[in-house]
Amino acid sequence: MVGSVYPRRRLLLAAVIAAVASLLAVGTAALQADPARLPSPAHHLGRGFRNLDTTYRYTILERTQRFMRKTIEGWPARGETPKVLSNDGAALRANGTTPTVTWIGHATLLIQIGGRNVLTDPIWSERASPVAFAGPRRLLPPGMRFEDLPRIDAVVISHDHYDHLDAATVGRLVREHQPRFFVPLGMKAWLADQGARAVVELDWWEAAEFRGLTFTCTPVQHSSGRGLHDQNLRLWSSWVVAGGGKKLWFAGDTGYTTALREIGKRLGPFDVAAIPIGGYSAYGEQHPNHVNPEEALRLFEEQNARVMVPIHFGTFELNREPFAEPPRRLLTAALASGLEERVAILSPGQSIHW
Repeated sequence: MVGSVYPRRRLLLAAVIAAVASLLAVGTAALQADPARLPSPAHHLGRGFRNLDTTYRYTILERTQRFMRKTIEGWPARGETPKVLSNDGAALRANGTTPTVTWIGHATLLIQIGGRNVLTDPIWSERASPVAFAGPRRLLPPGMRFEDLPRIDAVVISHDHYDHLDAATVGRLVREHQPRFFVPLGMKAWLADQGARAVVELDWWEAAEFRGLTFTCTPVQHSSGRGLHDQNLRLWSSWVVAGGGKKLWFAGDTGYTTALREIGKRLGPFDVAAIPIGGYSAYGEQHPNHVNPEEALRLFEEQNARVMVPIHFGTFELNREPFAEPPRRLLTAALASGLEERVAILSPGQSIHW
């Protein structure tokens, strides 16, 4: 009888150990969520991305129909082209401390912040197009020659449309400046194909630090695609660049949505907000992808920014409204709101301190 007790005790002990191990395993599983079961961010799809506004609609068919209708009706006369200020870059190359913003044209800005030089959506090409012989032409020369730029430390890209992501300019930046590129999800492989090796790819609300600056990827309402088969496969974004006690929001390209108020709440206030004001003329009312001047001013107020720098107008054939209309409408809306002293309408090549 005595000899049979120990096997029973060993069996009982083994059962207890197995039970405890099972309980521990269950507890661990409860604490560690299965990555496959984690909810995806609202802007993620199984393949590609979407906007936060569930009513958003901007199909290729609709875009084509609107463009053809406006072409048949006739686009308005654009008037006299804006003046380009002469800027040889000497003062900017010599500057190592004072924060500046220089409008090169369209969505391209040279930002000097924290002793570093940052470019946004750089394009120096004559066309915003996949080919050099056709596509929307540049109507104004860049506000500064590429060879007059100071040493570029970083480049932020908002999305992959040809007027914001130019292969020739990216390739030249890689060869001559070797900057670090900050891009939204899905764009790193494209940059690598252009020879870029220093690329940081971020999702909305993710941030990365580089040479004393913090780059935060933030939402916008837009779309992506460089052809018929890659629509919305790469993310689109705006960017917050902070450093040296200063903070700038670069909106890139966006339609209006109240969801963007969250950017100012989380990361504001901003010293400067660079916001697009052109490209809205195909729509009589709210354009899904492009704010009009009045909506841009509303965005500026909602971001709690000190100074607004309007961008994305009067540079390429893409924007069909008369050259003077976007800044005129913006200034009219700013005067009505008592904000005219906080809006800096720049000429290409013009710099401001901030």
